[in-house]
Amino acid sequence: MKSIKIFTVLAFTGVLFSFVSSCKKDDKDLKIEYGSVTDIDGNIYKTVKIGTQWWMAENLKTVRYNNGDSIPNVKILNDWVHLTEGAYCNYDNDENNVITYGRLYNWYSVIDERKLAPAGWHISTDLEWDILADYLGGEIIAGGRLKETDTLHWVSPNSGANNLSGFTALPGGFRQHVGPFISIGYIGAFWTDTEYVKDKAFQQILWFHESYIQKSLWEYKNAGLSIRCVKN
Repeated sequence: MKSIKIFTVLAFTGVLFSFVSSCKKDDKDLKIEYGSVTDIDGNIYKTVKIGTQWWMAENLKTVRYNNGDSIPNVKILNDWVHLTEGAYCNYDNDENNVITYGRLYNWYSVIDERKLAPAGWHISTDLEWDILADYLGGEIIAGGRLKETDTLHWVSPNSGANNLSGFTALPGGFRQHVGPFISIGYIGAFWTDTEYVKDKAFQQILWFHESYIQKSLWEYKNAGLSIRCVKN
């Protein structure tokens, strides 16, 4: 069953490889400093300083914007497909997945003026992901330094995973723009707030079988992806 799911991802997700050359940062130079941040719902997230950036070390879980307005939880496939406004869902519409993987959001919620990120934070930009990857030695190895170790959540072999950054990326899968949930355990797919074209935006992807991080231009805005936030 899992092999079928990963094939589906490859069929529906366009990926741009943009490996960059960078001086490899020695493992001993990756010093981890942790903190925390609380969202409007009272969810407390571990945070981690990586280089000069503070990142959430957990996926976003909020169900409200910062002004207190509720974000619609859209469960029905046909309703999700036709969305043009912000919404979230839980993988397989199962609340039990939220504790580990957070929630999945469409891109319309990412750019909503009511703000999705905790106060003092923002949804990560495409440039901030590039800076993160460069600091961790370049895109070819950065994925391994971002991923949670072992195979409790990631499907084997979880190649290159050492989590030296403390980012603890998880494979929360995603919801396709056509509605179905796919690839939990296989990929971690994260929105950026950066638009590509009218109906698509940049995402960043980590894979179970590779140590690199990939930038994709092809994800439709009504797909449901995980979110990590960065401190202002």
